[in-house]
Amino acid sequence: MVQKYRAFRDHIRLLKPRVENGAEIIFYLPMPKSWSKKKKSEMDGQPHRQTPDLDNLAKSFLDSVFDSDAHFSALCLEKYWAKQGGIEVVNEQG
Repeated sequence: MVQKYRAFRDHIRLLKPRVENGAEIIFYLPMPKSWSKKKKSEMDGQPHRQTPDLDNLAKSFLDSVFDSDAHFSALCLEKYWAKQGGIEVVNEQG
């Protein structure tokens, strides 16, 4: 598990996302390869309601981008099933 976390952290650091004082962060988690095409079609875009926990994903992401995330004033988090994994960051306006 530690190796997966470190690989995730290193990947995020390479991307160098720009996040200001607040953001909406949407995690798209890939569906298991073992799922049927029908199940994948049904679950694509549906809320992801199992591990990894949303707070752990957010902490991993923020720890990868910042030495300290104390300056954040707003943070909206979401996670969904997707055919391909990814992270979308929408910066707070103003």
